[in-house]
Order: sequence, then structure tokens, then C-alpha cells
Amino acid sequence: MQSLLKLNQVEAFIQKFHILHDISFEVPKGEATVLLGRNGAGKTTTLRTIMGLNQVSKGSITYKGEDIGNMNPYQIANKGIGFVPEDQGIFGGLTIEENMRVAMKKEDEETTKRMEWVLELFPDLKKFWKKASGQLSGGQKQMLAIARAYVNDNDLLLIDEPSKGLAPIVVEKVTESIQQMKEQTTILLVEQNFMMASKIGDQFYIIDDGQMVHSGQMEELKEDKAIMKKYLGIS
Repeated sequence: MQSLLKLNQVEAFIQKFHILHDISFEVPKGEATVLLGRNGAGKTTTLRTIMGLNQVSKGSITYKGEDIGNMNPYQIANKGIGFVPEDQGIFGGLTIEENMRVAMKKEDEETTKRMEWVLELFPDLKKFWKKASGQLSGGQKQMLAIARAYVNDNDLLLIDEPSKGLAPIVVEKVTESIQQMKEQTTILLVEQNFMMASKIGDQFYIIDDGQMVHSGQMEELKEDKAIMKKYLGIS
């Protein structure tokens, strides 16, 4: 299967701290790949490094066969990679509509179709279209963050901890929505909620202390209690 994104022996620092050690993995086109691991393992740093928000000190990151390591974040975004950060990154003083308009690279027929599709997926966004985003619930803010990344013609979405801080019923809704998005675009997901990750993911990689320690098909991991307990703390 064709790889859309490939990391080869990537190392990265945050200030003087060596966070990522020799990280290698591939994201196949048309699938959902999940990065798993305990808090502080290096999952968020991996996504931020792909997006150019952290510098690659060693190794390479290729997207569609092109080296994007250490490009500026806006250049990487323009290559067709959307990013939903852990803190959502929405503009609280702007309405939902304004957040969506700011995120749009262009206003053409295809973008309008994606906008309409994502508003059907998240009806709350349509309902509160003129409401200031800072007044939304946590779940609605997460929906907006995801919708904003989806509205452009991105072939890859990086989504960081979409279930964080959300009520179980909202997690279920967000899970269903990402499952539907998966039919339209390739996804690289970081997620602590194993139930969510297992429903969305086709393949997985486990990061522990900044190193890749295990990988495989998600269906296999569900049956491997020893690995889940050792690296994810799930018994």
C-alpha cells in the first residue's frame, strides 16, 4: 500500500531535552494510523515535528515522496496536511463562521461542498454559526477545530487527543465523525482513549519514552493484553 507520510529515524529536541529518539513509521494512504503511548511518551511532539513546529535534528520526514523536514509550518500546511492541535487552537473571540473563513485557503466549489458536508456532520456548528467560539462547550470547540482542518483540500489530517476533557457521550459523537472523515481522507491520530483509538485506527504504533516500541494492526492489539498492559497501562 502507498505511504502518504514516512518518518525515517527522526530525532527532535525541545530546548535542550532530547524528546524523540530514532522514530520511524509510515502512514498508508486512505487509512487511519494511531500513535499510542502513555502521557509524556512523545506522541504530541511527533505531530508537532511533522508540522514543522519542532525542528528535526536528525532523520527525515517525507510527504508524498517530498522531504518536508524543517519546512515552515505554513509551507507544510500548503502541501495538504491539516492539523488539529491538542489545545484546539481556535480563536475564542471570533464566531464559528469567522473561524471557518479564516481557516479556508480558498472559497471555491469544492471548499463549499466540504464546508456543507462538515456542517451536516457537526450540526451544532451550523446551529451556533454566529456565536463566539469562546462561548462554546468543550465538545463544540473540538468539533470546530476538526471541521476547520477538514474544510481545506487536505490529503492528511493530524488529530491530537480529540477526546481530551470531553464527556463520554461527546467522545462517541466525535469518534463517529472521525470514522466518517476517514472515508474521505487519511488520518494520523494521537489518542489516549483506547476505545476511541481502536474504533478509528487501522494500524497502530506505540511510542514509549520517545522511542517506537511496537506496531501492528489494531485488530491484533485488541487481543494482546500483555502489550496493552505494559505500554498503555490497560489491564
